[in-house]
Amino acid sequence: MPPRERILERYEQAKKRIEDFHIRTFPEQPGPIFLISTAYPGVWMEHAFDAVCYARLNPDSSLAKDVARNQMLLFLRNQRPDGHLPFNVVDTSLNTGRLHPVGYSQIQECVSFARLCLEVYEITVDMDFLKEAYAGCARWDKWLCDKRMTRGTGLIELFCLYDTGHDNSARLADVPVQCPDTYGETPVDSEVVPMLAPDMNAVFYGDRKALAEMARVLGRDEEAAEWECKAADVREKMLNLLYDKQDEFFYDLDAKGNLRRFPSIAISNVFTEHVLTQAEFDAIYDRHMRNPAEFWTEYPFPSMAVNSPAVNGHAPQNCWGYYSQALTALRCQRWMDYYGRSEDYDHLLSRWVAAIASHDGKLFTQELDPLTGNPTNCSEWYSSAMLMYMYAVKRLGYIE
Repeated sequence: MPPRERILERYEQAKKRIEDFHIRTFPEQPGPIFLISTAYPGVWMEHAFDAVCYARLNPDSSLAKDVARNQMLLFLRNQRPDGHLPFNVVDTSLNTGRLHPVGYSQIQECVSFARLCLEVYEITVDMDFLKEAYAGCARWDKWLCDKRMTRGTGLIELFCLYDTGHDNSARLADVPVQCPDTYGETPVDSEVVPMLAPDMNAVFYGDRKALAEMARVLGRDEEAAEWECKAADVREKMLNLLYDKQDEFFYDLDAKGNLRRFPSIAISNVFTEHVLTQAEFDAIYDRHMRNPAEFWTEYPFPSMAVNSPAVNGHAPQNCWGYYSQALTALRCQRWMDYYGRSEDYDHLLSRWVAAIASHDGKLFTQELDPLTGNPTNCSEWYSSAMLMYMYAVKRLGYIE
């Protein structure tokens, strides 16, 4: 482990960078929000969690609470009349012109947006916000059912690689990278899509569970019961269609009904949204996630089991088919303590702290080599890497 002084130096660098650059106001958008990095000039749906993390790191800050609320409003206020939430909203003052100001062509909801809205309510106790979020998230559920259930299975469907955010993963090598239309409503003519993906459907489950809790807070008990039933239906179908009992793992199911046996970190979304009972989780975690030959590497968790042939020839950066991702490490907050793996989480965080504090040339990049801890060149000063590091330093007792 690097010296304490170096660890704290990196902490202060992250803190200053966030304050100086990442907390800012979009033109014509709600007030201060949390940007990702210069490589991603705005906010992607998969980074909505960043603002909630920031608020939890600064529980006494009214600014941090505002940032968390505004991050959710950024998406809710750009929701289309049909219920379609954007996958990103770009800061036009930073954008080079390569991106639309508001994007709808993919889903990329990697943590339940409804759950994050509920957590923002718990942080802010803003009932007006909760009412707006409940209505918006219910409309989002309807859009997903209307546009992304073409196979009639009761599960939502992946139309393109970008729906997951898992760039350059062998899991999706034969899947169209982008959806062919502006609003992500049309699958490419392909033998593998529409596909049923465990990560996307875990989030779909998480949204419905959160909607049930929102409804209870709002005094809508009948609606809460309906959402609970709908969530239970998603869980049942995931276990029936996407879970291989022999492998004890969740896989994608392609358009022809074939399970695609890639041991991918996509399974962590199933953990994040608490889809599994403790016993179901333990079976998967002990066999795969805690296995040094698969996911329990020197710097956990790789985005593909390292003993899988699928990691061969992986991309040199921005690769969800090999590298350990800062997003994954940050999201572990949402499941490792919940399922009783706090000691393992402390170890994981200590390895990331050691890797980040040991390197001078590339600060807070998006990913690490899971075996060596070496960072790639992908997206320096990455929001999730900085937030994860700051959380880790506090949790591990380096700072109060």
